[in-house]
Amino acid sequence: MTVTTIAADELVLSGWSAASAFGLGADRFTAGLRAGTGAVAPLDRAAWPGPYDRAGLIPGFDVAGALGKKGTRSMDRATGIAIATVGMLLDEFGRDRLGEPERLGLVLGTNSGSVQSIMDFTRESLTGAKPFHVDPARFPNTVMNRAAGQSAIWYGLKGPNTTIAGGSLTGLLALNYAVRLHRCGHGEPVLCGAVEEYSVPRGWLEWHARSRDGVAPAGGPAPLGEGCAIFLLESHSSALRQQRRPLAAVRGSRFLAFADPAAVRTLLARAVAEALAGAGLSPADVTVLAASDSDDDFGAQEEAALADVLGPNRPTRVHCRALLGDTSAASSAFQLAGALAELSDRSGHSHGSGHSHGSGRSGGSERRDGIALVTGVDRDGQVGATLLGTVG
Repeated sequence: MTVTTIAADELVLSGWSAASAFGLGADRFTAGLRAGTGAVAPLDRAAWPGPYDRAGLIPGFDVAGALGKKGTRSMDRATGIAIATVGMLLDEFGRDRLGEPERLGLVLGTNSGSVQSIMDFTRESLTGAKPFHVDPARFPNTVMNRAAGQSAIWYGLKGPNTTIAGGSLTGLLALNYAVRLHRCGHGEPVLCGAVEEYSVPRGWLEWHARSRDGVAPAGGPAPLGEGCAIFLLESHSSALRQQRRPLAAVRGSRFLAFADPAAVRTLLARAVAEALAGAGLSPADVTVLAASDSDDDFGAQEEAALADVLGPNRPTRVHCRALLGDTSAASSAFQLAGALAELSDRSGHSHGSGHSHGSGRSGGSERRDGIALVTGVDRDGQVGATLLGTVG
């Protein structure tokens, strides 16, 4: 197997940033995966009442503390996390090296935006003196595209601005949309990723959604997490022109819908096989695997599908969920970050524009090239697979 050689107009990921339970920054994310120590911790029950007593929160994160008091009085947590993460990526390269603001796009994934804000606004409308006596400053936080729009306003990004919602597959869908946006000539470069906040209302919604007949499984559903991962997508020629090291080429994606949960294994195997075939690859070429690691029946079917397609191949595994908790909309974005970190480690890139980890992975060999496969299943009816490859 050889390192991927790509044309000047092929799309690459040339930078990324993350805010997670490991802390702020791609380096902390990478170091946390390398250490393999879980970042899910006990919650302060006074500050975070609800069904969960543990969660993967961003350590010490406060919107005003991260972004300053100006303009953040009514800003929700999800938006604050997104703005902070986008800012870290912009600061790494300098905005003057990211081209014209009118051409810099942003594709940000989320599930519902800020569940806390939606619930607070609804409650206020019902308990106020009259239903319409609400704080108008809080209304923008209730719309799904608040985080993407506010991030663009905060940093003066004037290119296309899109919000994607797709459950646990949101990160992969955001990347896929960004690829299409770029290839249609609407942005160069494009920032893409996904964000999720932790809140008590989200905790209750997830608890009931994952319980059967109102009864949670023994020990309760898996702990929740929060965070954001943002990637810089551009053409290979653009990265080289701006002296950015391409970290990985985007080799392709495949998404399929299902109505019958029993069909997940078959459909995901098909999605992976078609993604590989479309990229001119075989199952033996996969050297890094970042699956969702879901602890339910969907996760079991995902593992079975991967075994069906990959056969005897045992790629290096990247594990995020067990360390960070269930980060919902940000799940597959963190899987992408973990896969990208592993590929960067294999090709010897530095942490400033490429990252590495160790104990958050398992199995595999130490080859210095590779193809990363990122997969997921969303319980609302979709499976997906995305391929990244090291760049020669």
